Amino acid sequence: MNNRHEEISSTLPADLDSLPRLRGFRLRGMQMTRLETFIDAAFAFAISMLVIAANQVPDNIEELLGAFRHVPAFVASIVVLGIFWRGHWTWSRRYGLEDGVSIFISWAMLTTILIYIYPLRAVFGSMWFLLSDGRVGQRLGLRADAQARAVFAIFAIGFTAIALEIVLLNVRAWHLREPLRLNERERLMTRDDISGWSVPASVGIISLMLALILPIREIAWSGWVYFSMAILVPLHSAYQKRRMKAEL
Repeated sequence: MNNRHEEISSTLPADLDSLPRLRGFRLRGMQMTRLETFIDAAFAFAISMLVIAANQVPDNIEELLGAFRHVPAFVASIVVLGIFWRGHWTWSRRYGLEDGVSIFISWAMLTTILIYIYPLRAVFGSMWFLLSDGRVGQRLGLRADAQARAVFAIFAIGFTAIALEIVLLNVRAWHLREPLRLNERERLMTRDDISGWSVPASVGIISLMLALILPIREIAWSGWVYFSMAILVPLHSAYQKRRMKAEL
């Protein structure tokens, strides 16, 4: 065991079974680290930017009613950001890591999120505009086919990058499984999270490929493919639960 592993081990209590648990996982990171605090602040800032980007504060009834056109896109964007926030929060609570590699990956995730909020809101606004026949959301206003491909490609790159960054955080925890003293259940749950977050990462890669190769009249499928996660994620979760029951 190297010095860094010894440092991680030294921060853990002698009796890990005395720690609080979340779905059977002993939580080594109940105390918020400076890293987690900064990540939370970045998510809060991203949410505030979504609100600010929608419109200025309305000062008449027409602007007030017009502002509500952006609510569905805002809510959908919050849901996506909330899913990613939950992934980082779970990782932080489970492992409590604040080593150099974990900090680097978290900072990369922070940077990606702050860049990603603009294409996130634009794509969701366009989606709601299409679904509502122009009643809510807003038109992208693209002037060329290449711009449409670029928007969907940028969205896919951002989505994939954040999912992969959460995968890498869990891979880092798996690499440190010995100094973290993960038991068999915790090791299975760590592997499950690695494979689980690989699902949205894979969907993002598929979306990117569709954005680049589909005929422009079918480019919307680059966005609709994300809804496949409503089926793939529950299926993966059900499979992992059955596997855990069989192995433990």
